[in-house]
Amino acid sequence: MNAKEIDFMIDVKPIFEVHCVSCHNPQNAEGNWDMSTRMSALETGDNAPNLVPNAPDQSPIYQLLMVPEDDDRHMPPKQSEALSDLQIGAIRQWVEEGAKWPDDVRLVALPKASGTTNNPDNKELVAKIHAMIVEKARQTTSEKMVSYDSQIPKSGVTFSMIAIPGGEFLMGSPEDEAGRKEDEGPRIKRTIQPFWMGKFEVTWDEYEPFQLTQEARNKDGSRKAWSATDQASELISQPTPPYQPMDFGMGRKGFPAICMTQHAANKYCQWLSAQTGYFYRLPTEAEWEYAARAGTDTAYFWGNDPKLLDEYAWYYDNSNTYQYSRVGMKKPNPWGLHDIYGNIREWCLDQYSPNAYQGWSNPSADGATGRTWQKSTTPYPHVARGGSYDDDPEDCRSAARKASDASWKQQDPQLPKSIWYLTDATWLGFRIVRPLEIPSVDEMYDAWNNGVANE
Repeated sequence: MNAKEIDFMIDVKPIFEVHCVSCHNPQNAEGNWDMSTRMSALETGDNAPNLVPNAPDQSPIYQLLMVPEDDDRHMPPKQSEALSDLQIGAIRQWVEEGAKWPDDVRLVALPKASGTTNNPDNKELVAKIHAMIVEKARQTTSEKMVSYDSQIPKSGVTFSMIAIPGGEFLMGSPEDEAGRKEDEGPRIKRTIQPFWMGKFEVTWDEYEPFQLTQEARNKDGSRKAWSATDQASELISQPTPPYQPMDFGMGRKGFPAICMTQHAANKYCQWLSAQTGYFYRLPTEAEWEYAARAGTDTAYFWGNDPKLLDEYAWYYDNSNTYQYSRVGMKKPNPWGLHDIYGNIREWCLDQYSPNAYQGWSNPSADGATGRTWQKSTTPYPHVARGGSYDDDPEDCRSAARKASDASWKQQDPQLPKSIWYLTDATWLGFRIVRPLEIPSVDEMYDAWNNGVANE
């Protein structure tokens, strides 16, 4: 008896959309192969054709399922979930039967079933960290907004926080500001609560003990072996090992950490909070601009003339080696923040939208009355601020915005690409903030798990 004919929509399409299309689509075509449509699957790819109807043994789409699992060509990649024998058999039979695929059917990437990850980094863990932070606050006789130095318990590295007073400011730029882009308006009045902000961008000295550990980890950063009795800081997801040093030879001691995803920066803040007993996170986009302006209303915190940028920032014209510099080598802004312009761009907590300010001026437009930042619904784009050593003066203005993009991890050799590293963003890092008011468990969880980690 002949096997039942394969139905593409029922038997094959789900396999491709879950296991293949995330790496082979018009925006992220690994091997220059786009398999979102029948025509592109047949015609694209460095080794085209990847699909030969009626000939599975001549079709890489099937051949690469059959090479040994320790072969780098094996598909799906060995760090991904392998296909079952039934799934592989269905693909072979489908190709043998002519690789029937309706011309009007376009494939879209779908997430894998969540399953049981056994990752202890969940809301229950955040609740434990929250309780510790609240208890530490109770032991404090009075909360004074003064700048301070602190030490990371696990590494002994010192970091400095600057007290930023609360207040109101106009966010965005006026229409006549030189270098202004459309996504910087309309200008809106924002009220900012007091917070502390990192005096410097987070350095490798601070970040590397979080990034490089001796623990065996799953791709989501959870430890492969752990106990519920472990300290909270030990249970937080941390990066898997990078494929090469992420400073790309530009220097580590005293230099800013770079090339991390926003997800990685968020998890660093959670890791630091669990150790110190204070709540740290990325700045919101409004907090970042408010702190950069330091009470001013001009393009730069000294005025509108970019000529003084040399005194305060590393940017394209004065970074002679076209790479980042040690933090704190330029003058600070009026509130004591170094490198708030230039050196490296800095992550903010918000999802980027070119029309974000229109929503802020009419909060009821998205039902988010009272919100303070734009939560993420997609992996890209997120907001980066401040300009870098590779940017022109107009990109270093207080109001200048940058949207992240999948191309920032184009060189990542992993399939699927890492949730921890942006291999092509050698000009991107972050600085941290600590709000005066302790947020709720849900608010902490949202800040540390913002965005879509699995792409």
